[in-house]
Amino acid sequence: MKLGVIGLPNVGKSTLFNAITQAGAQAANYPFCTIEPNVGVVAVPDERLNVLAEMYSPQKLTPAVIEFVDIAGLVRGAYRGEGLGNKFLSHIREVDAVVHVVRCFEDDNIVHVDGSVDPLRDMETINIELIFADLDTVERRLDRARKSAKSGEKKYLAEMALLERIKERLEAQLPVRGMELSTEEEEAVKQMFLLTTKPVIYAANIAEDQIGNEPPCVEDVRAQATREGAETIVISAKVEEELSTLDPEEKAAFIEELGIGESGLDKLVKAGYRLLGLISYLTAGPKEVRAWTIERGTKAPQAAGKIHSDFERGFIRAEVVHYDTLMENGTLQNCREKGLIRSEGKEYTMQDGDIVVFRFNV
Repeated sequence: MKLGVIGLPNVGKSTLFNAITQAGAQAANYPFCTIEPNVGVVAVPDERLNVLAEMYSPQKLTPAVIEFVDIAGLVRGAYRGEGLGNKFLSHIREVDAVVHVVRCFEDDNIVHVDGSVDPLRDMETINIELIFADLDTVERRLDRARKSAKSGEKKYLAEMALLERIKERLEAQLPVRGMELSTEEEEAVKQMFLLTTKPVIYAANIAEDQIGNEPPCVEDVRAQATREGAETIVISAKVEEELSTLDPEEKAAFIEELGIGESGLDKLVKAGYRLLGLISYLTAGPKEVRAWTIERGTKAPQAAGKIHSDFERGFIRAEVVHYDTLMENGTLQNCREKGLIRSEGKEYTMQDGDIVVFRFNV
């Protein structure tokens, strides 16, 4: 999963990016990896892995990973290439979903680029830039489609009709995500790499002293996100910055003291998984305990293929016990003696938390 962190200047975007990447590396004991100056790869927090590691004492513990991209800042006119607009837009095309950091805190020492704190205005500013960029792309494609459609071929006529519908939606200042599309149309839209098809998580950034007493504008963000079919999390980038400097025990105590329940990284990962329809299954043994990320609805052979293509080609069966069942019965041997380890075939749909051994022919 690759999440792009975006936002206007001085909203806490880079503070949050730096905090969650460092925190993720420390809390999960996964080496922080800088691919580029603005990219961080961290482990997905998953307590189930730690419990399985205690049971198996594996040589290796491998969590699922998530990639965060701190995308270049935005100014008005980005779709025309103003500021770092072209870089900003090209990086968005490369991510699976967007984390849009929205400022909900007041601070006289941090100047807002538009002179005042107004989350809905800020959300609209970036969304309009993305819509204009998509509109430019669609209009160019539509010109070509109209010329091709003169031949009367059905595929060109269908393409032209789809592009005209998309253009109409963008001109109404609505993102392409949320459009009613057939399966064929969805596939065609994917090939267009439009910015407003990207799922969005709005991160309402509040001050530390607003925790437990959220400003009214947070509810405005939630309401607008709901209208767009987007996710919302409430986060304090400054608090996340403090959390990133603590060891796991201190971090857990501070989270409990604040009453926030979980870290910003945990919130982002859960929101990202929900938004993208992802789940994790687990493999466990003395050599390695590992989490594997798949799309919800994936069948067992395709899940096996995540490990190695040979597993999918030669798939025989999957021996499955759910993590919760293992915890209830203490050991894998107990589960086996009680007949709780199931033998599943090619039509089995994987569930989040399944612990699996795949059997296959070489």
